[in-house]
Amino acid sequence: MRKIVSILIIVLAINNLVSQELNCLVNVNYQQISGSNVQVFKTLEKSLTEFINQTKWTNRVVQNEEKVDCAMNIIITERDNNTFNSTIQIQSTRPVYGSSYSSPVLNLKDNDFSFKYNEFDPLFYNKNSFDSNLISTIVFYVYTILGVDADTFSKNGGDYELKEAQNVMLQAQQSGIGSWQNVVGKQNRFLLIDNLLSSKLKIYRNVMYDYHIKGLDNFANNKEFAKQTIEDSVLKMQNLYNKTVGNYLIRLFFDAKADEIVNVYSDGPRTRNAQRLTTALRKISPNNNSKWRNIE
Repeated sequence: MRKIVSILIIVLAINNLVSQELNCLVNVNYQQISGSNVQVFKTLEKSLTEFINQTKWTNRVVQNEEKVDCAMNIIITERDNNTFNSTIQIQSTRPVYGSSYSSPVLNLKDNDFSFKYNEFDPLFYNKNSFDSNLISTIVFYVYTILGVDADTFSKNGGDYELKEAQNVMLQAQQSGIGSWQNVVGKQNRFLLIDNLLSSKLKIYRNVMYDYHIKGLDNFANNKEFAKQTIEDSVLKMQNLYNKTVGNYLIRLFFDAKADEIVNVYSDGPRTRNAQRLTTALRKISPNNNSKWRNIE
């Protein structure tokens, strides 16, 4: 009996060590679709939740408490039999050392998400082919979430995951769907992963590392040092702005971080470049000027 119990403990311990990487909340909103069988949407939501959270996406050893908290909110806007048009909102957070606070890492909206789905269709990902826009889009954002999160814990730590997202994009390009194509001026999935892996735009990933590891994770122990480090990191975003006006990564950064930056600088201690920071923020992220006014 003791031997059986010991074996069970070992099996449970191994399962815990190779735990899946994501704790994802999936919501399929169908309120805009009237007079339609709603069960298909509930089934899709349940299937996506299981697919995302029960798949082992990498070879990383992940403890349960290390899972990435994230959410995917799919809003169905049109339905034609088994064809759906929708938007998808992607959000993820990471814990901050020495606190109960979770910092937003991703907050992006994709307005061009169309797919075909029949209730109870099996969800299966083959990395060597494009099988459906539903699967490819979900898997693309899974790897983007994992890659960007890993970058906040080690410099360029998300290389593997971001290259997997790039592979999804390359396979999906054969579909001819616009959101996977290189279209000038279009902020789509192609541009997102192309920018994240661009050697010319590596400032973004370096900023994400410094901002979190050297900044936020030091807040509990040395608030003044942490604020100065965050400030220096944000100021580096000017270099990204100077490379390409309207860069997707600038929008990506501030869509996630604008409110957090305001909260960090809403009270003392003041940092040495406080005035320079607000000037830079107004220049590179003018859409958030109403928020920057709250920085002291």
